[in-house]
Amino acid sequence: MIHFFVVLAFFLFQTDADSAAAPATNNGSAIVEMLQNSGPIAIGVLAILLIASLWSWAIILGKLGSFRRADTQSKRFLRAFRKANRLQEIATVSEQFKPSPLVNVFDEVYESYRRQTGGYGPPRNITALERAAQTAASESLTMMEGRLTWLATIGAISPFVGLFGTIMGIVDAFHGLGTAGAATLRAVAPGVSEALITTAAGLVVAVPAVIAYNQFTSRCRAYAARMDDFARELLNSMEEVSVMPNQDPIEREAVRGLHK
Repeated sequence: MIHFFVVLAFFLFQTDADSAAAPATNNGSAIVEMLQNSGPIAIGVLAILLIASLWSWAIILGKLGSFRRADTQSKRFLRAFRKANRLQEIATVSEQFKPSPLVNVFDEVYESYRRQTGGYGPPRNITALERAAQTAASESLTMMEGRLTWLATIGAISPFVGLFGTIMGIVDAFHGLGTAGAATLRAVAPGVSEALITTAAGLVVAVPAVIAYNQFTSRCRAYAARMDDFARELLNSMEEVSVMPNQDPIEREAVRGLHK
């Protein structure tokens, strides 16, 4: 690469009568002209980068929508959970908050609680409920992290795909120089333009993918912490249910409130 820029600097200081006489064009038409004059390798590289860009933006937009729904439904679910007096009240309406990963934690823990107690009284094995909460949180986090590896892959590979186009453009530039037999900008300009286009395209594809991957990964870590906090809150609520031996059924229902 260093040798290429040295050679390019040398050519830039050469006098080229034909280039001096050429009329100036705007940036848009110059880019279009460079694309039209690009070779098959450069076109292939740009096509690969275009597909990668479309796929990464499809993932980004899809994840933005899913995280937005998860945020909204999580807030609604927490409000309903903290206002409820009994676990059954939440269990009957949990489906409407399904986009929230907290719902999966609640459903798994409550199902395990029902298997232990039949839906009444304090839990018999709180450790089993903790394991159910951990398993549900892990499953929800795995679903939230789905397809994020594609963003990481696109962000890491795209600059190298563009670099491949750059190297081939340099090779084409020196080949044009050898064919022309003269050190002129006209001989190397097509190859240089291909190199610059593919390099820029690789960066344009990689930068949004890397930013989105970092942002979504951070939000997944935040949701992992929120699910852990909610699991502890749910288990604490269950542990507070202390049924006395001589309580009648009405009192037994009363002490099953989520919050004292």
